[in-house]
Amino acid sequence: MKAIMYHYVRDDDSTLSHLRYLHVEDFRKQLDYFMQNFGVVSKASFLEALEGGPLPDGVVLTFDDGFVDHHRFVLPELERRGLWGIFYIPTGPLQDKRLLDVHRVHLLLGRFGGEQVAEVLKDMLDTTMLRHDRRDEFERTTYLRQKNTVPELFVKRVLNYFVNPDCRSLLTGMLMDHFFAVRESEILSGIYMNDGQIKDLAEAGMMIGSHTVNHPVMSSIAAEKQEWEIFTSFATLERIVGTLNPRTFCYPYGGVSTFTEETERLLHNHDVAFSFAVEPRDMTLQDLRHRPQALPRYDCNQFPHGQCRTLS
Repeated sequence: MKAIMYHYVRDDDSTLSHLRYLHVEDFRKQLDYFMQNFGVVSKASFLEALEGGPLPDGVVLTFDDGFVDHHRFVLPELERRGLWGIFYIPTGPLQDKRLLDVHRVHLLLGRFGGEQVAEVLKDMLDTTMLRHDRRDEFERTTYLRQKNTVPELFVKRVLNYFVNPDCRSLLTGMLMDHFFAVRESEILSGIYMNDGQIKDLAEAGMMIGSHTVNHPVMSSIAAEKQEWEIFTSFATLERIVGTLNPRTFCYPYGGVSTFTEETERLLHNHDVAFSFAVEPRDMTLQDLRHRPQALPRYDCNQFPHGQCRTLS
């Protein structure tokens, strides 16, 4: 059984000429490919496997970050084909009405490109803002399967991994103020789903899961902050769609260095049935039985028709 991970699935947008995204036409072609070559696991078969049943063949579709793309483009396509998916929602934008830091980075790079953003970021950085304790590890393990320019890679690694978590929002906010003339509240509806759109997914038979509140690297924050991210995100989602049964979670960024055994223990303690990481291999019964809080997923770009486009 293969789990497949998606993020941006959209049509062309000339205002974000540098953004990497999966075009909806390619998404349709990839669904055709999966259905013809592997099949798509039914929700009932997947849940049965989680509860001790046999391991089904096929793919499980997962969609991260709560993008409005998923309501606009993904939901109609899944409904048309009689398919289902798991949608992992970060709840911070629903509560705070601001962009998550990770999506500020995407928006800045997507609109202005790596060279411009890197140049401004270098002027803003102070060495006291950076942490060095895990720099070598993050350089070895992050963005290995993405095609980034050198300036893009610098911006992503600094803002997502190397900067002190307490300084991250400050820096991304300063960059947004430098490059954009509009308020973030005016941008939100073009990026994220609202409560009603998330309800639409649930009512259509999709599974809703937590992607934390603020999309942090969980291994970089204290255990009590990790627990707050888990508890608060589920409380917000259950306020919107009702009881989540089962509870499911996926790790922000998702690589093996982004969570710990403590994170897995906290998820288990909050009655989370299973969680997805990012590890490009098939899911096995061993995974489901013995480490359900670290299930592997492939990125969609590892299969035909899954390569991201840009307009630049």
